[in-house]
Amino acid sequence: MAKKILVVDDERHIVRLVEVNLQRTGYDVVTAYDGIEAIEQTKAEKPNMIILDVMMPRMDGFEVLKELRGNAETKDIPVIMLTAKAQDADIFKGWSSGVDSYLTKPFNPRELLAFVERIFQSLEHPADEYDSEPTWEV
Repeated sequence: MAKKILVVDDERHIVRLVEVNLQRTGYDVVTAYDGIEAIEQTKAEKPNMIILDVMMPRMDGFEVLKELRGNAETKDIPVIMLTAKAQDADIFKGWSSGVDSYLTKPFNPRELLAFVERIFQSLEHPADEYDSEPTWEV
């Protein structure tokens, strides 16, 4: 069964660009165009991942992330912030709010797909890179 990804952005052309690239790779995609709709779609669709803009009407991405992380049913859904907010303070706020990845616009769709794949791989094999003892050569 294909993994479901919720794409949230108030810019419809960005949503469409991300949606098409994810669908071509085999993902099911659902969309939302503001923060309130993102929360509603998360509850209704139960996505495996969320790609989330920051600057949106009604509820911004940081508020959405805070609500998701504060809810037992949604706290573990991986979230990639995809935003034009590229200042160090914004990036730090994203990381400290519990985002799994932070990608700034303009972005390369291949890079976004790499982030998505990497997060899903780490969820499927969480301890692989830490399973063995480190080998130190002298």
